[in-house]
Formats: sequence, C-alpha cells, structure tokens
Amino acid sequence: MTPSSSNGATVTGATPRPPATAAAGSVPDTGTSRAGRAGPPPGLLLATVLTGQFMALLDVFIVNVAVPTMRDDLHASGAQLQLVIAGYSISYSVLLITGARLGGLLGHRRLFTAGLAVFTAASLACGLAQGTGELIGFRFVQGAGSALMIPQVLSLLQLNFSGEARTRAMSVYSAVLSSGAALGQMLGGVLVSADLFGTGWRPVFLVNVPIGLAMLVIAPRVLPADGPRDQARARGLDLPGLVVLAAAVTLFTVPLVLGQEEGWPAWGWVCLVLSAVLLALFALLELRLARRGGAPLIAPRVLRAPGMVRASLVIMATMGSNGGFLFAIALHLQSGLGFSALRTGLTFAFAAVTFGAVGLNWRRLPVSWRPWLAGAGLLLAAVSFAGLGLALRGGGDGGAALYLWLLVLGAGLGLGFSPTLTTALGTIAPQDAADASGFLSTVTQIAQLLGVAALGTLFLSRVSGPGAHASAHAYAVLSVAMTAVCVAGAVVGLARGRARKAA
Repeated sequence: MTPSSSNGATVTGATPRPPATAAAGSVPDTGTSRAGRAGPPPGLLLATVLTGQFMALLDVFIVNVAVPTMRDDLHASGAQLQLVIAGYSISYSVLLITGARLGGLLGHRRLFTAGLAVFTAASLACGLAQGTGELIGFRFVQGAGSALMIPQVLSLLQLNFSGEARTRAMSVYSAVLSSGAALGQMLGGVLVSADLFGTGWRPVFLVNVPIGLAMLVIAPRVLPADGPRDQARARGLDLPGLVVLAAAVTLFTVPLVLGQEEGWPAWGWVCLVLSAVLLALFALLELRLARRGGAPLIAPRVLRAPGMVRASLVIMATMGSNGGFLFAIALHLQSGLGFSALRTGLTFAFAAVTFGAVGLNWRRLPVSWRPWLAGAGLLLAAVSFAGLGLALRGGGDGGAALYLWLLVLGAGLGLGFSPTLTTALGTIAPQDAADASGFLSTVTQIAQLLGVAALGTLFLSRVSGPGAHASAHAYAVLSVAMTAVCVAGAVVGLARGRARKAA
C-alpha cells in the first residue's frame, strides 16, 4: 500500500511529487523539452521508464502473498522470511540517494539501463534460488538494482517533457504508483495459485525476466542520450556516509529479525549498541561534511526545515505499521485461516485501492482541512487496526467486516502518508528539494523495513502453535501494537496541524 520504490517502493499511495525519484538530481523546468525533437515518440519513452518503475514497485508487494508458500517449499523460518522481504528494502533504502547522485555523475540513461540489468539478473537468480540464504542474498542485489534504476525515472521525465506534456506524464506516473501495490498483490496471488509447471512461488520473481530483457533491448533505443553534466556531478557521493549508514541500518535490523528465534543472544545486543554508535558517527560525519561545504548524504539544512522532523515521524508511523501489517496479515490469512494465495491477494487489494485513491484525490478536499489530514488519517488507521483485530479474533475469517475495515485502513494510511509528504516538500527551498525528496524516500523505505522487522517479530513470537486460533491470538496482539503506533503518529500529526494553523 505504498510506493517503493518502489516501491515501491512498496507499498505505495501516490503523490504528484513522489520521493523515491525526486532525489535524482532534479532539473528545473525551463519550459523546453526534448520530447519535441526528432526521435522516438514521447509516449514510448514514458512507457519505458514507467515500466521500470512499475516492475520495482511490483516486486515490493508481490512477494508478500508468496511468503507462506516460500516457507513451505524452502523450509524457511519466520526470521528468514522477514529477511527475504527486508533485504530488498535495506539495500534500496540506503543506496537510493547514492543512486540518484550516480545518475547525475554518469548519466540518467546509463544508470537506468544498468540498474535494470542488475534488477533483471537478480530477479532470475531469486526465481532459481535453491535455498533461503541464496534468496535473501539475491534480494539484496535486487534492491540495489532498484536503487540505481528508480531515481532516474523522474529526472528523465523532467528532462524530456515540459508544460502540458509534463502534467500528463506526471498524471500517468501517479497512476502507476497508486496501482502498483494493488496489482502487485493480486498478481502475486494469481501466479502462486496457478503454480505454473509446479514452480510455486518462483514466478513472482521470474515474471520480471522477460519484461526486463525486452526493456534492455528497447531502453537504449528509446531513452535520449545523456546530456551535459548537471549539478549532481559536482556534488560527490559521500561514500563514508553511505558505508556508515548502511552498516547502522543492517546492525539494527538483523538482531530484530533474528533475535527472537535465536533467544536474544549477546551478539544481538552488541549489534544494537553498535548501530546506535554508528548512527551518532553518521550524524557527526554529515555535519562535518556540510560545514566543509560538501554534499552530505542527508543535509543537516534539510532536517532543520520547518516541520521536516515531524513529517518524518508521521511517515515512520504510517509506513512502519503498513510494512508490519502486510507481512503479518499474509501469514495469518494463508497459514492461519487457510486462504489461497489468490484470495489473499484480492483481499489486500481492498486496502491498496483506497490508499491509491486517497493519494490521487486528497487535494480536492478543502484547503482548511489539510493541516489535520495526516493526524485524522492515522486515527482512522488506528481504529481500523483495532477493528481488524476484533473482526479476526477467535480464528474466524472476519466476514464482511474484514473487507470493510481494509477499505477504511487504506484510506487512513493514504491520508497519513500523501498529504504529509507533499506538504513537507512544499516547505523546502528549491535548491534543497532533491535532498529533501531523497531523505523522505529513505525514511519511507526504512520505516517499512523496521515495520517488517519489529512488528513482524512481535507477530511471530506470539504464534504459539499451528491453527487459526494461535495465529488469531498473535494477530490480536499485533493489532494492539499497530494501533498504538498509529495513535502516536496521530498525536505528532495533529500537533503539526496546530503548528501550521498557528503559523
């Protein structure tokens, strides 16, 4: 239910100014367009880059439905399943801003094609993996491919469309983001249920291969040659910051995922402490680089922008609860209640559709309501999580109440995410827009990652045995935690609304 990526980046809602790509060394609208020059039709260019965007977003959500089948086929533990999902998000989130800057350094067409090649090869490797360890490793590589490819999409749109053509292109872009989550979960259900040639879960990865190969032939012929150097070329990559941030995120995530299964060993606590130390070191490195006039991975000036910290907390609550929910509910519906993969995918679609619809249409609401939308949306999500916990209690399938609460949940999370993202970016100075977009995109991905790690672990630790009742009990406990997370986010969001109204 979120962009990834694209997701994404995941899960997903769509906004006209999504963060996962705006970090790609945004080019100001000069009113000119390459689209009018001789060459491939603009529509073909648009279709090519948005197909790449859709593939990466699809891969965030299509895997959720396949998790129970993977567990049975690979004899994977709950922690290993979490790493299958989290591995993609770890590499995508920490490499996203660097992928954007590489686009400026080496050229957007070159990086889009390179990222597509890595993503396609990793998808093939995931589909052919013979063990969980292999699958987890290839998911990390797949996330890295997305981090190279996806930041180039919006830059290519900005460089090659202007005026009304750009407006139309961005409308299609938003539609792709809003539909990716729903279609990903439905397609995942179809592919797993079909069990093509006895391959089970493997087609959810292999489906990318023929599309990716076709695009590798088409992209060099359709995408315009990389132009003169842009500002990102002079900014550098901040490799020390990248290495320290990646290590901090990994050291924090892995103990959360493996701790319960391993009995919370000493090495896990050491990793968590080291993660905190590295985060402090990362902050010091970024401050030092900024003072020297460099280009830190996360600019301190962006963090000091009005409302940025509050917006980050709201996004963390929204997308963290979303990530944990998608992981846990897929296991509960299929392993606990015996839903087929197809039925599970179609069930997910109720929430995904309203999430995307809200992301596309919230601007139609009165302007005076906007400061309160995020807080109200998270309160709505909190009520929905509580309602789902009650509907599924006792091991029942929830009946019509399950689908009603999912519709409400998608709307609530959409209101929590899309207005917050757009409003936060609207307060940023033009010269900081790319950095702010990249930062908020990274926050979005890390939030989903932590949701899978922390909330997923909570769910798995409360499953006391097989059967619907054990799974329902675990989900009831999880619903209380997700409700609390959303209430905390709503408090921050409503405080932000009061601050904006006072200003």
